Amino acid sequence: MFDHPIPRVFQNRFSTQYRCFSVSMLAGPNDRSDVEKGGKIIMPPSALDQLSRLNITYPMLFKLTNKNSDRMTHCGVLEFVADEGICYLPHWMMQNLLLEEGGLVQVESVNLQVATYSKFQPQSPDFLDITNPKAVLENALRNFACLTTGDVIAINYNEKIYELRVMETKPDKAVSIIECDMNVDFDAPLGYKEPERSAQHEESADVETDHSGYVSDIGFRAFSGSGNRLDGKKKGVEPSPSPIKPGDIRRGIPNYDFKIGRITFIRNSRPLVKKVEEDESGSRFIAFSGEGQSLRKKGRKP
Repeated sequence: MFDHPIPRVFQNRFSTQYRCFSVSMLAGPNDRSDVEKGGKIIMPPSALDQLSRLNITYPMLFKLTNKNSDRMTHCGVLEFVADEGICYLPHWMMQNLLLEEGGLVQVESVNLQVATYSKFQPQSPDFLDITNPKAVLENALRNFACLTTGDVIAINYNEKIYELRVMETKPDKAVSIIECDMNVDFDAPLGYKEPERSAQHEESADVETDHSGYVSDIGFRAFSGSGNRLDGKKKGVEPSPSPIKPGDIRRGIPNYDFKIGRITFIRNSRPLVKKVEEDESGSRFIAFSGEGQSLRKKGRKP
């Protein structure tokens, strides 16, 4: 009835349907939380038997399809220890496929090109709190076998789950990341807003500064008070303070003559102690240092 042989490409293709469950439903005493941290699934032993009979390429990569929602993704395989007719998927992968517990998923073996570039978008601004996000992502992607454009992957860091959307992959929309040299780029996180710069700070730089508030920080100023007249009039009693000298300003007052691009070095030379003491001794007041005068002139007695 069939005169021509079936093409080899169809003979080497693995395609079957499984009922999928999350890893938390996997029976056994051991905790398999490591499966949730990656992009690999657990399949039944019969799948390994069928794959061993086919001339497929390694590493084993699969295409998962939910025909009800027309959603698809790609993954690798971690172990073949699931019950027959069942496969276990990470929770984030079931969310991408819009699958519920016990839903049907189509599993097909595929060959993917090696990745050269990928771009991710964090789904929360909290991802910016990580000191070195590229190193964290590189360490997390070691548990993944492939990436698919449009998927939202989940990585675990410091006991916190971070979700990242795969925005772009090269050279294809689905690529293998096993033993590859891939350039990674990040897009702005979802919901991130650039911090607004305060316009008041820029306006204050253009307006001349009022130095009247610094008068209290200046030393003694002569004739800075107001006077009173005997006749009670207020005319001519306004204070007329003497002008401020640069030496009267205490150290710590801002330099109001500062100009952008100009640096002023202020060096206060300390006077010698001996010279100061000599100058002060010459002008210091000494009590009873004058000469007295007598009304009676001193003379010899006859």
